[in-house]
Parts: sequence; C-alpha cells; structure tokens
Amino acid sequence: MPFQKKSQGKLTFLSILLVLAIILFSFRVYNIQVLHSADYTDKDDGSSSALRAVLKAPRGEIIDCYGRQIAINRDGYNIVFNKAYVSDNINDIILTLVNEMQKANAEWVDELPMELNSPYSFKKDGDKEKLIETLELAHYATAKNCFDEMVLRYELEDYKKDEQRKIMGIRYSMEISDFSISYPYTFAEDIPTELMRRISESSFRLSGVTVEVVPFREYTDTTLAVNLIGSVGPIFKEDWETYKEKGYSYNDKVGKSGIEKWGEEYLRGIDGEVTYKLDANGNIISKEITKEPIAGKTIMLTMDKKIQQTAQKSLETIIKKLQSEGGTVKAGAAVAVHIDSGKVICAANYPTYDSATMNENYEQLASNPYKPLTDRAFQGVYPVGSTIKPIVAIAAMENSKYTQGESIRCVQTYSLFGDYKPQCMHYHGPMNLTNALSKSCNYFFFELGRRVGAISLTDYYKQFGLGVKTGVEVDDAAGIILEPKSNGVGGDTLQISIGQLNAFTPLQLANYTATLANGGTHYRASLIDKVVSYNMADTFATVKPEVKNKVSIKESNLEAVKKGMLSVTVDGTGRAALGDYPIKIGGKTGTSQVTGKPDHSVFIAFAPFDNPEIAISVVLEHGNSGYSAGTIVRNILDAYFFTDSNTPAEDVPFTVLG
Repeated sequence: MPFQKKSQGKLTFLSILLVLAIILFSFRVYNIQVLHSADYTDKDDGSSSALRAVLKAPRGEIIDCYGRQIAINRDGYNIVFNKAYVSDNINDIILTLVNEMQKANAEWVDELPMELNSPYSFKKDGDKEKLIETLELAHYATAKNCFDEMVLRYELEDYKKDEQRKIMGIRYSMEISDFSISYPYTFAEDIPTELMRRISESSFRLSGVTVEVVPFREYTDTTLAVNLIGSVGPIFKEDWETYKEKGYSYNDKVGKSGIEKWGEEYLRGIDGEVTYKLDANGNIISKEITKEPIAGKTIMLTMDKKIQQTAQKSLETIIKKLQSEGGTVKAGAAVAVHIDSGKVICAANYPTYDSATMNENYEQLASNPYKPLTDRAFQGVYPVGSTIKPIVAIAAMENSKYTQGESIRCVQTYSLFGDYKPQCMHYHGPMNLTNALSKSCNYFFFELGRRVGAISLTDYYKQFGLGVKTGVEVDDAAGIILEPKSNGVGGDTLQISIGQLNAFTPLQLANYTATLANGGTHYRASLIDKVVSYNMADTFATVKPEVKNKVSIKESNLEAVKKGMLSVTVDGTGRAALGDYPIKIGGKTGTSQVTGKPDHSVFIAFAPFDNPEIAISVVLEHGNSGYSAGTIVRNILDAYFFTDSNTPAEDVPFTVLG
C-alpha cells in the first residue's frame, strides 16, 4: 500500500509537469504565429525567398444598347511553361510536347524566323535582324550561322537536325518573351479538348508544363459590324516596349482595331498575382494567390444589334438582287443615328467579311476588287448628289438670296455662262422650293448656288458636319471638300450646288440629316453609350451628347425645307419606296455622277416627320436608282419603329425590291 501511494504521487506530479509544458509550448506557438507573426514573417535568413507571377484577368465585354452580347469571353485551354517547375531536361520536354502537337495536327508558338524544314533558311517575312541581334552575331550572319549558334546556345548537340529545329524554335521564343518565373511562357493557345486531356495525363513526363483554363475573345455574331467592333491580336514587335512599360506580358492580346482598340484601357482587366515561396535550393515550397484578378470593364454601345443586323441583311439582299438582274451596283453602306444626340444606331457595309475566317482568307479579301475590308460607312467618301440640296436651300434663305414662294423657271439648260451650260434632268418649268426639292430640279439649285456663292455654301456644308471629321471613337474619313478662294461664280459653284465635286461619308450624311431635322444642333457622332463594371452593377463613365456647333436656321426656313423633304417621300422621287409608309418621313434622293461609271444612288431620311427621332443615310455604289436605296431606308425604319427590343432580327418586317 505505501508503495502504491508513492507511485500515484509521482504520476500526479509528472502529469502536472506535462500539462504545464503543453501550456507553455502552446503559449510560445501562439506568441510566434499570432502575436508576433509579422515580425517573424519579415525576417529573411537566406533560407527562403518569394517570387511573384501574373494571374491573367478576363477582358471586358462589348454589348449593344440593350445589353445584348457582342464580344464576350469563353473558356479555352493554353499550354503553359512555368519556369519554377521546369526540370533540367527542358529540351526533352519541349521535343515530347512538339511531337504530341504534331500528332494532333495542332499549332504551337514558334517565332524563330527560320523554316521548319531543311535547309532551314530564313523566312521571307521573318525578323531575321532580331534573331541575329539576340544571338549577338555579325549583321551578315547566314541562316546556317544562326542555326549552329543556337545548337550551342541551347545545348542541342545530341539531337537530330529536325529535332534541333523544333526545340530551338521554342527556346528562342522563350528567350525573346522574357520567360521566367514571373513571366510564364505560353506554348500553345486554345488547344482542342482531346489534346488538353492527353497533355494533362502526360504531366508526369512534362515537368513544368501545365494546361491552364484562360478566357478567349469570342464574338456572338462574327459578321456583325466587324469594322466597328474590331479585333484583338498579339502585340507587334514595334509596340512591345510601349506595352511592356504598361505592365503587359509578351503573350498578351490587345485591341488592334475598332472599339476593341479604342476601349483597350477599359477592356483590359487588372491582373492578379500568385506568389511562390522557394527554399534555399530554389525549390517551390508553397504557392498562394496573393492578389485576385479583376475583370475588365464592359463597354455598352449606342448600336442596336437587331437594327444593325437588319441593315446588313437589307444591304446584302437588295444589292445581290440588283446584281442578279443585271444591275451595276457593286457595294453599299447604311448608317442611322439618333436625332437628338448623334449616337450611332447602326452602320452597315456590303460586302463585308466574317471575322472568324478573316486571317485565313486575308489575301483573298485584300485583293477583292469590291474591297470588303473597307469600312464604307465611316471611311468611304462619295459625291452625294441631290441630297445636298436642303443645305443649299437653307443657305439661300438665311442669306436673303431666296424668298419663300419665289418661282424659278427651269428651262433645262442653265445657260447663264456662255462656256458652261449644265443640264437639268427635265424641263420642269416654274418651280417653287417644295417642288424643286420634291422633283430634285438641278436648274433651281444651280440658280440658288450662284446667288449664294461657293465660299458661303462651303461654310454651310462644314457647319452641318460635311467635310470634317465627325469625332466618332473609331477611325473615320474627313471627306473631300473644295476650298473656294472667292464667291465668284463658275462651273465649280454650280456643281457643288447639286452635290458634285465634294465627297462625304455615309456617317457624315446621316449626321447632317439629324442636324437638319433637329433644327440645327450638330452633335459629335458617337458609338459609346457608357462603360460599366464586368457584372454591369456599377457605371464608370457615361458618354453624354456633345454639341459641336449650332447652325442658325429661322423656324420658317427650316419648315419650308422640311416640307419639301416630306414631299419627296409623298409624291416625289422617293415615293416609290416610301410613299405608302404608315409614318410620315422627310427625305431626299440623290444621284451622284462618277466619271466613266454608272451613278451612285444616295438616300437620306428622317422620321417621324413631326417629331424626328432617327436619321438615315444609304449609299449604293453605282446603284443608279434611288428606289433601291429607299427600300433599305424602309427596312431600317421597320426595325426601329415596329419591333421592340425583344424581337429577334429574323422576325423584323422586311421588304425586298418588287
């Protein structure tokens, strides 16, 4: 019994000591890890280090004025080299990977400017100067000199010639793209799902190679307003230093044209960051996302996707029908803008192209005589014919050169100048302003132009936005406008009075029509409505209508011109296309002459007549008949007035030439 009591005392004592030790140890751990964690984390004893790498952010989206998607992101697969995990046998890994790609008939990134097959000569379009400079060879170095230098530089002596070429292509691409732990190297982009599975299953023999899920740009309709939406692409070599200073990686995609280029600063997201912790031997001991990526902002356009689709369909259908009937029309454009803001509703071109196949078909597209790559709506310049006459009438009345109700007799031949006698299309007899606009009498406007003078006319054209850039966010042409030195009369004065010699864009025409319809307020044209967050919860910027200038027009003079434009669509030259339309429309047809070729067909319109909302211009190259262009105006008006935002484009009322 005494022995048992003694043993129990010892056990109790030892238990107390153990509990005390645990408490002390726990307090020590708590003190280090919680109370003073920052102090210990900040200490660097040389046994570990940290490196950071970029975590790519999704690009912002592009949507129409109702939020319908135009440019979005989809998930795809990239094969990426992460230097932190690459073992010493990188050449073997590259060769294995290239062979897998060839089996799958898939492409990979190879920027070496040498042919892939023997005799390994320089590529004709390759940057051999950069290769020679990178290898630090003499400027006269041959392709063989470069090949041999890379064999030594990348330790390829034990490989076959064709294997050497495959490997050095990747090694060189890695070198010029600053491949490092901080900058992983993208070996291949958007690979097929089956190849993704094979590479993932082979990871045990491909150290440092991962398949990453990344966002890829995708367009919901690859034929929709392709000139305006634009495209994204790789950073060109001449721009690399500039983009590098802004924090871009070599393999990043950037906006190359259109809205994609204009909105790069908004669409580009804020990249995240992943931090690798390495031990003293450079081995990774931990990986942590220390900064989450933030998606780019979304750009909401002023464009209505449904009306854009209708305009494109109408242009294509009517032009093809005219061609099938032996017509001479080659191409065309149509633009619609809001009357009270200058915001672009649609801007269609024909012929156009499919952005999904543009790269592979580029040479064919570039050599096509109809120039499908040209943005005719914003950059095509055309003599606009009689559509200029409303401005001439306003200039004449505002400068007291014509009084409402005055009759001018058209005798067909304008013979005021002995050596120049231009003709009107018909012998109209006495004409007032309404009839002159309705029947498009050239004689009447020759006389008004003579009275006003070339300098004054040109000034009015500019006030209405003709011959000057519209200010729209993407590239547009200023047009061609004569700069007369005096108000003296002559052939040029008469010609610019009926829309010849000068040449303007369809966008300028639509914007001029809007300026006229709203009473003289000339707005900057715009494609951007606002910039919002990726999830559309927050608004960062709203584009408000911007007044460029105001044209002084007396109300009575404006009404007189608008009355004539209404007569155009009711019983004049635009009646065939719009005479039975259920909404009153103001319009003006135009036939502009092209030396040695068929005339262009031009049409401008605004509606509703009493309370205008939309202005439209249509140009058909060598289209002859204004009726054809008027039918396109009708289809755009149908889409605007007789469908709501939920109506699919295929259900929009559609008129084809009879």
